[in-house]
Amino acid sequence: MSAQRNSGKRPSMFEVAKMAGVSHQTVSRVINHSSEVSDATRTRVQHAIDVLGYRPSNSARTLASHRSRTIGLIAGGLNFLGPISAIGAIETIVRRHGLFLMVSMVHEARCTQSEFENLCRTFEEQNVDAFIFLTPTDIMFSAACRTKLPEPRVLITSTHGNLSMSRAGGLMDAEGRGRTALVGIDQWGAMHEVARLIARFGHRSALYFVGPVQWRDAVTRLLGWRKAATQYHIESREIQCNSWDSSEAYARMNHELESLGSVGAEKPTVIVTANDAQAIGVTRALHEHGLRIPQDVSVVGFDDMTGVNDMWPPLTTVRPDFEGLGTASMRETLRLLGEGLETTFAANAHGAGLIPAEVIQRHSLGPVPRL
Repeated sequence: MSAQRNSGKRPSMFEVAKMAGVSHQTVSRVINHSSEVSDATRTRVQHAIDVLGYRPSNSARTLASHRSRTIGLIAGGLNFLGPISAIGAIETIVRRHGLFLMVSMVHEARCTQSEFENLCRTFEEQNVDAFIFLTPTDIMFSAACRTKLPEPRVLITSTHGNLSMSRAGGLMDAEGRGRTALVGIDQWGAMHEVARLIARFGHRSALYFVGPVQWRDAVTRLLGWRKAATQYHIESREIQCNSWDSSEAYARMNHELESLGSVGAEKPTVIVTANDAQAIGVTRALHEHGLRIPQDVSVVGFDDMTGVNDMWPPLTTVRPDFEGLGTASMRETLRLLGEGLETTFAANAHGAGLIPAEVIQRHSLGPVPRL
């Protein structure tokens, strides 16, 4: 039974120091995970902490180290599973390092500059050590760059949008840029692999469903697809969608098939969508028009949503490593705080470290139909 439970009095850091035979400063270093303590001393102090049942006060930590051991996260796009997976990975590392994560969720398309700045001020009142901003839209990305902050910040975003990375950098002063890291998914590399795979199956005529252009993912995937389609000599026509929803893609695919049928035009041999929800709507429309997948037309999605492997036929898609994205963003946060090494990325573009995305080949993609 610990000394705390015997006496009913909360043990102090000085009691831990006395039992371990060290100074109270050494106990503080152990609590704050300092590298300046030997393994033997750390073990002795930890044993004293366990025996006494000592629990460090967060406010005492803050006064001693000038840090709260707290990370502030402001996130948009939480209607989608990818960001949730990234946040889960962030929280895992936060706990592993004895930190605390404060989270605030905002609407990614309606968040104003003043709302974003007010949230940051609220977090600063809690003395957060650093910020992580999950910014899927241009509105959020702009707000995160424009907000002046003395703390380090990591921005999770896509490399392209109506607000370019170079213009975004210009919204921060030199000191702000020095305290900022950018992390994202390598969507250009993913779209290149999609086009390469499609071309290998003989497809040269494609229909591409574009996502909502206020989302940076949609713009990045579109530009990556255009470049890759040109490289692999794929003639691509685009259908613009205003949402990621399957219902809109279903309606637009129906309209497209009816238009092609009315003029007797040839159908594309493959349809590529900006996300899996769109692919679900497209698949339904194709089935209802009596078109077989992939015998008559192939379909490729993006995101590897839960359940798309159980569609009929199972969907070929892109699987972004969202957990890796969250892990990398937290590693960058620790680096900016001086508590970690430089993060190694598989790719870098426009100042952002990029996490890979894997093409998952399933039965919705097949050879070009024979005439």
